[in-house]
Amino acid sequence: MRLHPMPEFGSFTLLLALALSAYTLVMGGVALWRTRGMAAGVDGGAGRLGETARRAGISSFVALSCAAFALVWASFTNDYSVSYILHHTNRDLNTAYKFSALWSGQEGSLLLWAWLLSAYGFVLRMRHKVDVRLSAFASTILAGIQVFFLLLLNFAAPPFAIQPGPVATDGFGLNPLLQYPEMVIHPPMLYLGYVGFSVPFAFALGALMMRYPGEKWIHITRRWTMVTWLFLTCGIFLGAHWAYSVLGWGGYWGWDPVENASLMPWLTGTAFLHSVMMQEKRGMMKSWNVWLIFSTFMLTILGTLLTRSGIVSSVHAFAQSSIGDWFYGFILIVFAVCLFTFFKQRDHLKSENRLESLVSRESSFLFNNLILLAACFTVLWGTLFPVLSEYVQGTKVTMGAPFYNRVNLPIGLFLLFLTGIGPLLAWRSTSLRSIRRNFILPSIAMGVALVVLVAVGVRPWEAGDDWQATLFSLVTFTLAAGVTTAIAAEFLRGANVVATQTGKNLLASTVLLVRRNTRRYGGYIVHFGIVVMFIGIAGGAFNQSHEQEMGFGDTLKLGPYRLVCKSYTQDSNKNYDTEYALLDVFRGSKQITQLAPERRFYQASQTSSTMVALHSTLASDLYVIYEGKNPDTDRPIIKVFLNPLMNWIWIGVLIVVGGTFLALVPNLTRTAARASVETPVNLAEVHHV
Repeated sequence: MRLHPMPEFGSFTLLLALALSAYTLVMGGVALWRTRGMAAGVDGGAGRLGETARRAGISSFVALSCAAFALVWASFTNDYSVSYILHHTNRDLNTAYKFSALWSGQEGSLLLWAWLLSAYGFVLRMRHKVDVRLSAFASTILAGIQVFFLLLLNFAAPPFAIQPGPVATDGFGLNPLLQYPEMVIHPPMLYLGYVGFSVPFAFALGALMMRYPGEKWIHITRRWTMVTWLFLTCGIFLGAHWAYSVLGWGGYWGWDPVENASLMPWLTGTAFLHSVMMQEKRGMMKSWNVWLIFSTFMLTILGTLLTRSGIVSSVHAFAQSSIGDWFYGFILIVFAVCLFTFFKQRDHLKSENRLESLVSRESSFLFNNLILLAACFTVLWGTLFPVLSEYVQGTKVTMGAPFYNRVNLPIGLFLLFLTGIGPLLAWRSTSLRSIRRNFILPSIAMGVALVVLVAVGVRPWEAGDDWQATLFSLVTFTLAAGVTTAIAAEFLRGANVVATQTGKNLLASTVLLVRRNTRRYGGYIVHFGIVVMFIGIAGGAFNQSHEQEMGFGDTLKLGPYRLVCKSYTQDSNKNYDTEYALLDVFRGSKQITQLAPERRFYQASQTSSTMVALHSTLASDLYVIYEGKNPDTDRPIIKVFLNPLMNWIWIGVLIVVGGTFLALVPNLTRTAARASVETPVNLAEVHHV
């Protein structure tokens, strides 16, 4: 009988984590039941019983950390007795990719999901004194989610399953598409976003169960939600950049079902972050907000399901698996619990105020929510339509990119418009005088931008079959000018007030203004980042491409660039064989760079992948692909794309990240604010600006 100490240790710690999480769920629930009707914060969950449940939840994090370590250890020590390690690694695999093998397959990614959830739960339980009883509810709900994933890991998809027969001398290798630096951080980022939404979901459901008074649960979870949203944003765009750099089709977003699965909770999570401001400020949309966070959590579970059930075809998805039935059951249970709790406690969610005017900050948030949900429904419908059509008609009908673009491009333009108009509107109602004053500069900027764009040749009526894409770009660039002006005006208006009252220069006054209301002005920076991203997306209307067979000295021209084939050859190492071409790139008569697009063939997995060569500037990307050799001439086939404004998308993402970080920073306190200036400042006036 063979002994496998590390896999057996991993299996034991998974069973231990399941037992600890089940104890937290059952005993935490019993403790909360015993304290029903008591005032918030009186007991924290029936004294010792609640405390033991909390400690069991903390211990489950330790147990899952041991299990994750055991799987990573098996990867680094080439323990091919473990079936998962055999199928996802090999001896010559790069060290970083041996580590990323933890999430490269179904079982490992589920373990990552469970471990991250336990880590979030660990932080929550260590900070339970923020609100003892509400934290106890949230901890118990998180334990219920944890039990589901640990049941999967112990009985449906065990990561430490032993491979029958003799131990192999080498593994089958990691999927070549995953052997790219971004894939070491993209899945963890995406999962930090997916899993992180469990926390605000748990607080929202717990607050509703206990009829928690006021909006304090929103204040407690605001940073949780923003950090989670930030992780999901980074994960989505790291994935888009990976698709752009690795898949070799010249684009970054193909409306793939798994791409869509990550976008849907991002859309509802974005709606929630905007909508809760109405609940905080005006006591409105309480039911709406509860269902937004419920839906966001369920969409993260749906996204996890889509990669594992085999119900959709995707380059990102795992193989067909019966594990999908577990997720169907779990989603139904979650929905039933949410629906039952909502109807039982719906009288607790009555709005304290009504919408007073369509021209107000509240109405802009409402329209923003409706548009985001319309986009989410469109993506959900397009993603699930092949499944529904096969079930109803017996034929699978797939929705392609034209469907998504036709519906979502107008939605995106309306969202861009709301991004600029929202900050210019006042709460309750906006006067006609205020509208004239606040909208004049953005309107002028849009008019000037429109004239300039038409003058330089952005004319949809002359674009032929591409008129729709050109029209989208024209409207996007025009709106971007207006929104950017509106955001800049908000900063300048507030900074001028601070400068008048403190005597500081405009730059110092702007910094002081932002420090006093980081959430508001960090949000403006996020909005500006979205504008920059839209500019990059709009550049896609002017993409060009050309494909050509190239021998020694052959030339390919595209836009302002001229590519000359200097050589083409082959090479190999322990992990893969490669074919590549060396291309000198000229702009005019000057050589600006040399690119080496390649195609790799991985020995362990017997599969190939493309390595794109890029030359990037703010104006455009020169994107070069080695497509293989013509078997008749033995010469390489090169395909080249010229993608204008592509870098603006990634720059916009960085601005969004920076703005979110700023919004997470605590405001400058009143005492510190006054100490930072020579004369007292009317803070209420500055915050009102």
